[in-house]
Amino acid sequence: MRDLIRLKSHSCQIASAAAGRLAMLLLMTAGLALVAGCAGTRGGPIPYNVAAFGQPDSPTLTTVSSDYKIAPADTLRVSVFQVPDLTGDFDVDLMGNISLPLIGTVKAVDLTTSQLDQEITKKLGEKYLQNPDVNIALKASARRNVTVDGSVQSPGMYPVNGPTTLVQAISMARGITSDANAHRVAVFRQIDGKRMAAAFDLYSIRKGEMKDPEVYSGDIIVVDGSRIKTIQNQILMTLPIIGMFNPLIY
Repeated sequence: MRDLIRLKSHSCQIASAAAGRLAMLLLMTAGLALVAGCAGTRGGPIPYNVAAFGQPDSPTLTTVSSDYKIAPADTLRVSVFQVPDLTGDFDVDLMGNISLPLIGTVKAVDLTTSQLDQEITKKLGEKYLQNPDVNIALKASARRNVTVDGSVQSPGMYPVNGPTTLVQAISMARGITSDANAHRVAVFRQIDGKRMAAAFDLYSIRKGEMKDPEVYSGDIIVVDGSRIKTIQNQILMTLPIIGMFNPLIY
């Protein structure tokens, strides 16, 4: 009889502990859902509903002229005569720099290929090569593409061959990731020679509460999320983002 009583008591303790663990698990799940709901909201320094966020400056659509200014996300062909290790294709990052062997990071944005040629020649000649013969060519212009970055499945540059909306551009990048904040999507654009930005809410667009805006060649689209914090901070800190609406604070 005593053994039976102890067995029943032990069973009750196990059931009570299991119930406690289940209650704790449910509480934690609810807490995580609440935190996730709070995180996926609008906000940040980039304004929404920007009336002045119109068409960008006209890009060069045909032959690139000698005064073409290098832009973020351009691809450059760097050739150093008789030095194959220094020759190759290099992408200009979103901060406007390229990273080269030996000399490291070099600012390229807003320079012509000739000016960048002179800068690289100078840096190589200072320490590494005697009378280096450098040639810079533009292999691909980002002004003919839209760049989709941040919390998307396939970040990269995508061609804009006709009218394209924000949702279509994100679809070309295979959509947003599971940790993306679809309430906060930033579009960076060059207007009247100034770098401007506006924020959009994908949820509102999909529900028909906000117009799906058109995007243009040269636009940079950044979807907010856990993996975008560094990219967003770098863009806000390095690009002179101003405009006809409230200036960004950074």
